[in-house]
Amino acid sequence: MLELGLKFTLAYALGAVMGALVVGYLRGGVDIRKAGSGNLGGTNALRTQGKWFALGVMVIDVGKGILAVAVVPRLNIPGVGFDPALDRTLLVYAIGFAAILGHVFPVWSGFRGGKGGATAAGLLCYFAPTAAAPVLATWLAIVFLTGFVGIATISAALGAVVYAALAAQPGQHGFLVFCLLVAALITYSHRGNIRRMLDGTESRFARYFGLGK
Repeated sequence: MLELGLKFTLAYALGAVMGALVVGYLRGGVDIRKAGSGNLGGTNALRTQGKWFALGVMVIDVGKGILAVAVVPRLNIPGVGFDPALDRTLLVYAIGFAAILGHVFPVWSGFRGGKGGATAAGLLCYFAPTAAAPVLATWLAIVFLTGFVGIATISAALGAVVYAALAAQPGQHGFLVFCLLVAALITYSHRGNIRRMLDGTESRFARYFGLGK
């Protein structure tokens, strides 16, 4: 279990490297926590800093999850090695979830990060490329129809759960459990958006999709 704990922590630390802060530093100290919603995710980056800034944020936030699951499980940590009792597939899913957890609750940024969508999307492409297109299509359709990025992201996460449930093989439910945990985390991270939608105060992404306010 020591290997699992250490690698989970490493993946969390990698996920906690926020693309918005990295790009902001390279742009001369721009801090989007002081602009718009204050969120460190790609949506606030696009709204407040423009598409090129947001693209850099997305590349980092998507890539760090993929990097975590591609590299961390293979690390031979001195004094720890590889635990023969540890299921390697479950380790990879745990590491992926840790990266998303780090993005949502980054230790380097006072535990106030993004909503988890970009990092989760990157991991979905890595784990199940065939699911990426329908899940992305779901996200795009809901954004275009409603203008609400938050509800689109939650719906896409739930769509991934449905895909995982339908594709699960007997005795192989690791991916389904991963998707369930991610959907729960993303729904929780969007709790403010849900509250504002119920109150009728949630802003639409009208500027980029030609929707009414």
